Amino acid sequence: MSWKESNLPPHVLIFPLPAQGHMNSMLTLAQLLCLSDFHVTFVVSEFNHRRLLKHTGTHSAFARYPGFRFQTIPDGLPEDHPRAGLRIMEIIQSLRKHVGPSFKKMLVDKDLLASADRRPVTCIIADAVLNFNADFAEENGIPLIYFRTISAAAVWVLFCVTRVAEANELPVKGNGMDELVKSIPGMEDFLRRRDLPSFCRVDNPNDPALHELIALTRQTVRAEAVILNTFEDLELPVLSNIRQHMARLYTIGPSNVLLKSRLEENKASSGSLWPEDRSCIDWLNAQAPGSVIYVSFGSVTILTRDQILEFWHGLVNSGQKFLWAMRPDSVDHSDRLIFESEQGIEGNGYMVEWAPQEEVLNHPAVGAFLTHCGWNSTLESIGAGVPMICWPFFADQMVNSRFVSDVWRIGLDIKDSCDRVVIENAVRELMEQRKDEFAERARCLAAQVRRAVADGGSSEQSLEDLIMYIASMIT
Repeated sequence: MSWKESNLPPHVLIFPLPAQGHMNSMLTLAQLLCLSDFHVTFVVSEFNHRRLLKHTGTHSAFARYPGFRFQTIPDGLPEDHPRAGLRIMEIIQSLRKHVGPSFKKMLVDKDLLASADRRPVTCIIADAVLNFNADFAEENGIPLIYFRTISAAAVWVLFCVTRVAEANELPVKGNGMDELVKSIPGMEDFLRRRDLPSFCRVDNPNDPALHELIALTRQTVRAEAVILNTFEDLELPVLSNIRQHMARLYTIGPSNVLLKSRLEENKASSGSLWPEDRSCIDWLNAQAPGSVIYVSFGSVTILTRDQILEFWHGLVNSGQKFLWAMRPDSVDHSDRLIFESEQGIEGNGYMVEWAPQEEVLNHPAVGAFLTHCGWNSTLESIGAGVPMICWPFFADQMVNSRFVSDVWRIGLDIKDSCDRVVIENAVRELMEQRKDEFAERARCLAAQVRRAVADGGSSEQSLEDLIMYIASMIT
């Protein structure tokens, strides 16, 4: 889409939760809108903005779009806050308490967000977990679009948690974990209590945090539209259920693959908050095709020393080559010394603190992915046609891992188990015993991704519909 010089383009304000996974998918959306000549203001915490400047080329990548700019805000947390593990939820609480008021002040400041060559905010695209946006948008007559950065399956499960609680199907105190959940339409035959989001694992069904989550998910319908980073062929039955409650739904995923299809150089910028160690690519170049299992538990997961050792021994005992990306804040330094000494003895492993994940997954040497099953990682693996071993840490990852194993059948789900024998057997099953079977299904799903983002594909068309919908707000 191009805009007449006399007509200023739409101005979209994008507000993600300031966490790696949420920011990545919404930065991708920002770039997709910039490619349609939209003006975009991207709200980023001061803490994360400093890390983006230090570790990525995000600023230089977006410099090609004169209508894009970052708007920094404090996240209300002390500098030494870990912003990882289960404490990631404290970011949401802090934003509600500290950032909500400053965000409101920012939006009503006409000089800050509007100028002679930039109209006031046309609409807000907000991370759906930041529910203070809804009240403000209504109070100021600004259209609100929610972006759910999790899978459609996880959205639907969360939407139905009230039904689950009323049916006494919550895994209260860990009871009945393998019983099927019958109260979520479309998932009656495969979703177990242990596959519900981790927030559902409560000692009391009246747990305040659980019911706050239910309320947060239910208020998604207050937005004029909802964007999901998925594609129709992947989650069609689930999307059909969601559309009964959210009629204006845009499925633009995998957005990272869609973006690459629209960039001339076919390479999107990284939004990583950690420095990427590219030495792992040189190591992969020396490995045989499909011989390496890539290991990464994402940007939030924190493992205990015992868990890390179980994974280590399971991988080493499998006899397979592995590349492990281990964040500096996910393990004590003393434990890293253990791995480095064993690595020199075994010779099958290569470890980095952070890897260029999309490039790794698309490398011909990579044959499998041991993952926490965060939605971005899951989509990246699907797009690359790489089977998965899923060890979810929390939240929506529990749902995703079940879909990987029992719906899409492109991997194994080993949730709630951290035993070296289980891990070794899973690696052998995926990399040796059933390698061809899993690889073929993963290739077929990757082909569906390519069709979805191609001209006339479902995701490509959904993005065009979204662009036209936002453009209609200024006519």
